[in-house]
Amino acid sequence: MNAAAKGSGFVEFDRVQKSYDGETLVVKDLNLSIGKGEFLTMLGPSGSGKTTCLMMLAGFETATHGEIRLDGQPINMVPPHKRGIGMVFQNYALFPHMTVNENLAFPLEVRGIGKSERESKIKRALDMVQMGAFGNRRPAQLSGGQQQRIALARALVFEPKLVLMDEPLGALDKQLREHMQFEIKHLHESLGITVVYVTHDQGEALTMSDRIAVFNDGRIQQLAPPAELYEEPQNSFVAQFIGENNKLPGTVEAIEKGRVTVRLDTGELIDATPVNVTQAGQRTLVSIRPERIEFRPELLPADAHMIEAEVLEFIYMGDLFRTRLRVAGTEDFVIKNRNTMGQRRLSPGETVKIGWAPQDARALDPM
Repeated sequence: MNAAAKGSGFVEFDRVQKSYDGETLVVKDLNLSIGKGEFLTMLGPSGSGKTTCLMMLAGFETATHGEIRLDGQPINMVPPHKRGIGMVFQNYALFPHMTVNENLAFPLEVRGIGKSERESKIKRALDMVQMGAFGNRRPAQLSGGQQQRIALARALVFEPKLVLMDEPLGALDKQLREHMQFEIKHLHESLGITVVYVTHDQGEALTMSDRIAVFNDGRIQQLAPPAELYEEPQNSFVAQFIGENNKLPGTVEAIEKGRVTVRLDTGELIDATPVNVTQAGQRTLVSIRPERIEFRPELLPADAHMIEAEVLEFIYMGDLFRTRLRVAGTEDFVIKNRNTMGQRRLSPGETVKIGWAPQDARALDPM
């Protein structure tokens, strides 16, 4: 379900800025509206401002300028424990001297909830994360994945209207991390809670989110659903940060009827979809996803662009073949093909013709 369908403005950042030294802005004039029941991920490299935004929303950092609202109410001056927000951290933050039940009871006790109701809520939360049999154990007696489930249950036990997650799966191994991604998404959908999730892992963001806000240098570079973000990046940073991407530098020759002709630096002319180029003479990077490129002409449309390439490296990846080629002067041009029946394996040193549909090439800013 998209954000518009869920309603908008449950969480709002209104011209929010943050500086730690009074000079350098870590977050720059942030305007962001998050719908009730939405799963929004803040994605970006280290130092991009995403975690600072989450900490301001939680109340652990104070905005230097602007207003943050939760369900229509300003919360800049509301202390963290009075915001009614659940938090899940990468390091679990469980009390080591307490049992699982005691860890979950703590946020209920501070809210003045009676013993019988506490026990009912604890049981429900543990059952939600399939940890009902572990109530009497201490954190040290649990695996990393089990501890993360308990941390998730503790964030949900008091039925918050908003849950914040800061790199919650970063300490887990790949297989468990992928399993927990689906579990968290399932809980989000079944409970109808609003989740703001911070990660630098773009695969995680694409898997879990209703929308993704891509941060860089304290600003949102693009805010969109996962498929739109991947298929239609609005600038070179987003194209490079979300998924693997080939880039060919060149100069705009002409723009006509939603299509741009680019002369690559090696002289070849190719057609692409203009994204943030507007006139002839502009420098551009043409972006093409590896899985949209073919070396079998019969699988391409009639208007596909074909170009000669030299195979440099062929890697067998099980379900995929990953081929690195020299194309138009660049040696890090990659094709990904599914390992299907009859798929030919290319050999280093071989010269082949490769091609792609013009709509799969996007003329972006030169970075």
